[in-house]
Amino acid sequence: MFMLGNTKMGSASSFSKFCLTLLLLVDVLGSTNAQLSTNFYSKSCPNLLSTVKSTVTSAINKEARMGASLLRLFFHDCFVNGCDGSVLLDDTSSFTGEKNANPNRNSARGFDVVDNIKSAVENVCPGVVSCADILAIAARDSVEILGGPKWAVKLGRRDARSASQSAANNGIPPPTSNLNRLTSRFNALGLSTRDLVALSGAHTIGQARCTSFRARIYNESNIDASFAQTRQRNCPRTTGSGDNNLAPLDIQTPTSFDNNYFKNLISQRGLLHSDQQLFNGGSTDSIVRGYGNSPSSFNSDFVAAMIKMGDISPLTGSRGEIRKNCRRVN
Repeated sequence: MFMLGNTKMGSASSFSKFCLTLLLLVDVLGSTNAQLSTNFYSKSCPNLLSTVKSTVTSAINKEARMGASLLRLFFHDCFVNGCDGSVLLDDTSSFTGEKNANPNRNSARGFDVVDNIKSAVENVCPGVVSCADILAIAARDSVEILGGPKWAVKLGRRDARSASQSAANNGIPPPTSNLNRLTSRFNALGLSTRDLVALSGAHTIGQARCTSFRARIYNESNIDASFAQTRQRNCPRTTGSGDNNLAPLDIQTPTSFDNNYFKNLISQRGLLHSDQQLFNGGSTDSIVRGYGNSPSSFNSDFVAAMIKMGDISPLTGSRGEIRKNCRRVN
């Protein structure tokens, strides 16, 4: 701790050097350790949350699946170089972005809704709110609108000026992942095994393409036979046939945020290989059982994990920018 009041300086020049050093130290610490906060825009954009929520609500009213799509965009943003809005950038002559990376191509969606939210926010407070923060709020609103828990979103992120297709290809675990691969990827980002299981519960909403689960429903043995047959009707064995046909990740309540996803896993009705890996005789079985028995336990752990995920490597202070258009840098 600096005791400036009791410091005797030899000369004015040494005092000025000391002050300059102190200022540089504060600047460095401020840029690397700037904290996100739930009231970041309370003065600069007081109507932010209501503006975002009304746009998200109308999008979900138009298509219930959009809630899952917006939540997924936030996951796919945070898992690639942190929560910095990079997933929203279109390709340019200087970089190939994340939209056409394997985990996003033909499946990431909701970009037009993000554009609508950004336009609405720009109308009430231009040049103030980042696209990265808009994604974080829209993800929370989607969960709440579909019946899930509420939480206060930490804000203050700034937007990346670039994006990386290779980082997206390597950073987002594919649906073919086994438990070890899932655990190690989450751990590398500071997320625990419990966070992994809780966040996977996001698959209580949304749908997946036939290409993501074809191998599971035809080749795997840890799958309920009648469930496999039901899915096979809409996903032919032959590659290229029905590739884009959709199936709900949660067969029971695909547009309600609840704990049925975990009950499905216990019944061997996980749609994706990576889903069923969470309940397959391994270390996460007990967590899945716990969430299947207790919706409140799942909800509280999901909230904690979402807040933790939102803290992954944000750009703060003077790093990054506040994009005017979420699809391109200023």
